[in-house]
Amino acid sequence: MKEPEESKAEPGAPEYRPYRHPAAGWGAAKSVTRFLVRAGEYVDGPRAVMKMNHEDGGFDCPGCAWPDDLKGLKLDLCENGIKHVTWEMTRKRVDREFFAAHTVTELSGWSDFALEDQGRLTEPVVYDPASDRYVPIGWQEAFELAGRALRELADPDQAAFYTSGRLGNEATFLYQLMARELGTNNLPDCSNMCHEASGRALQAALGTGKGTVDLKDWESADALFILGVNAASNAPRMLTALAEAHKRGAQIVHVNPLVEAAARRAIIPHDFVDMALNRATATSTLNVQPRIGGDMALLRGMAKAILAEAERDPKALDQLFIERHTSGFEAYRAVCEATSWAEIERQSGVDRAQILNVARVYRQADRSIVSWCLGVTQHEHGVDTVREIVNLLLLRGNLGREGAGPSPVRGHSNVQGNRTCGIDHRPTEEFLARLDEVCGITAPRAHGKDTVATIEAMRRGEVKVFVGMGGNFALAAPDTPYTYAALRACELTVQVSTKLNRSHLVHGRRALILPCLGRTEKDVQRAGEQATSVEDSMSMVHLSRGMKRPASPHLLSEPAIVAGLARAALPESRTPWAWYVEDYDRIRDTMAEVLDGFEDFNRRVRRPLGFRIKQPARELVFGTPTGRAEFSAAPLPDVVPAPGTLALGTMRSHDQWNTTIYSEDDRYRGIKNLRTLVFMNPDDMRERGVGEFDPVDITATAKDGSTRSVQGYLAVPYDIPRGCAAGYMPELNVLCAIGDFSTQSDQPIMKHLKVTVVRSPA
Repeated sequence: MKEPEESKAEPGAPEYRPYRHPAAGWGAAKSVTRFLVRAGEYVDGPRAVMKMNHEDGGFDCPGCAWPDDLKGLKLDLCENGIKHVTWEMTRKRVDREFFAAHTVTELSGWSDFALEDQGRLTEPVVYDPASDRYVPIGWQEAFELAGRALRELADPDQAAFYTSGRLGNEATFLYQLMARELGTNNLPDCSNMCHEASGRALQAALGTGKGTVDLKDWESADALFILGVNAASNAPRMLTALAEAHKRGAQIVHVNPLVEAAARRAIIPHDFVDMALNRATATSTLNVQPRIGGDMALLRGMAKAILAEAERDPKALDQLFIERHTSGFEAYRAVCEATSWAEIERQSGVDRAQILNVARVYRQADRSIVSWCLGVTQHEHGVDTVREIVNLLLLRGNLGREGAGPSPVRGHSNVQGNRTCGIDHRPTEEFLARLDEVCGITAPRAHGKDTVATIEAMRRGEVKVFVGMGGNFALAAPDTPYTYAALRACELTVQVSTKLNRSHLVHGRRALILPCLGRTEKDVQRAGEQATSVEDSMSMVHLSRGMKRPASPHLLSEPAIVAGLARAALPESRTPWAWYVEDYDRIRDTMAEVLDGFEDFNRRVRRPLGFRIKQPARELVFGTPTGRAEFSAAPLPDVVPAPGTLALGTMRSHDQWNTTIYSEDDRYRGIKNLRTLVFMNPDDMRERGVGEFDPVDITATAKDGSTRSVQGYLAVPYDIPRGCAAGYMPELNVLCAIGDFSTQSDQPIMKHLKVTVVRSPA
């Protein structure tokens, strides 16, 4: 069997034409139609669309974590969500005949698109080193292989249990319970690479690791400040909120080194009149382009302007709120006054007049929301920047009232729920004590390893068993060659997946692939058809129920796989693993006893739209040492690139979801048939003697002085500040050294790599 011609076909010539059209609208409709036709999903695809994100027995989109429409909208979906679902529902299959025809060495030469495009995994397989192939293995035999490896470890901390954001709450709870009953808190997750900075900053400032706003607040805010978010691609349903905000007269300020499609205008597909008339709505009133890493200086400038105005007009500050509910204000005022405008302009890359204009928007709004994503967090100073967001909100009392507050935009559909339900390598004593009491275990108290620490420990041979629950860890992690070597150093790697991906080919000495149900598929257990719950970006918890027959009769649900692993690894366990899997209500009953905010879980989650986990900071109850919201007085970091260097940030294309790549196009940035590129300021290109589509070599210098390079990337002139560059992940993850992580959050600093770019040798 040869690789299908469709997967091997050479793409067309690279093209770049600046995108001038509205986001979403007919462009999205045409893209979805082409995708459904290519996938051959003429019936199930549209049927799934009509069931996605519905309160009446539908399934939750496995893509982003944007909340469901509060009005019960029947077409609350987006282009990328439809692609994600269709990609999962493919009729193609990766079965035993496929694995018999292809060695791992051969498959390692395929593109990542080609690997996933082969279709759904159908049965558990184990790596056979003699033939260099995966071969079928029974479920019980697979569980026993993994269980024996875990039982034979000299120390439970020689195992690590990774979680992707797609894992539902019930499986998440069982997964962390298994790890802790085994005796380890090695629970790295994708949040370690994306919003760890947000959680740590909000916890320090407000006593909660989550945002405080909900979708109703977005509908009543006077001003929305959107920082480091490419909403049209990463949270497309946000476009509805932005368009509606503009229609009601709210101010919408986008802060991003690149002016993305969502920061201009959009046609919302479920607005049939606008679609019929091809009538776009603005989604921005102001765009500001700071240098990469310059957001904190911009925010500091806004605060400095507000404080200066308060000297003339005390109403510029909410003095009563500051006095009653905050701590550290005077220290923050002092650091703002001590920071010169010259330094603010230099570090932000934005001139004083524009910063004052943004501050004026904030001052004139009674209720403001500040929202942000990885453009803010994946930096050395990500925690300080998020705390600066909170500082700005506190100055005018934009907390604890409707239409105001901090709103981080989570990327994956249940990444926030994973953390809520126990996936945390630094759990609190309160959580562990309740887990022990309710579940009858003795959980370890020592902190475990996060993602970077896990990779380093695998590379040193200290972590010998790696279990990946969803995702594509090998591609998502930084320093690709180092991560590959770390995975290959393991005694056993276990990947729970729906489709073939790179992490199955970069494996330990022994390796298992355990195929699971997708979110679109029916999950039938002894008590009947089951539903799982997820938590969105705004702390709403709701049920998701699949509607499609499973891709194979040999697939197991994620809770069933976790329970099978646990029973094999913990043969003396008193935890009723099999009993839990018979009826997920039983898991939820236990969760209700352990997790704050999940009381009466089974009843509340069956309400229309589910329920919202209580956020104490929203009620002005702060779990901080002072019992108040805490101002931060951190100094501005120096983010100005050294002469001859650029600051490079990695990002996703539009036709991509995390590490899943649907095509080589990036419609909203005007790119066709190209992923190995670097977006550059035209003046930076001219300075280096580089023209459009000229091949260039990019070299990143790590904190320890080591270098990493890619060659032959094509340069694309783009509207990005001087000294800045951008390109796609996961291809450019190779440039981020394993040691290049934030000392504040331990996150890889994938949005702030120090690079040189030179024209490739002829």
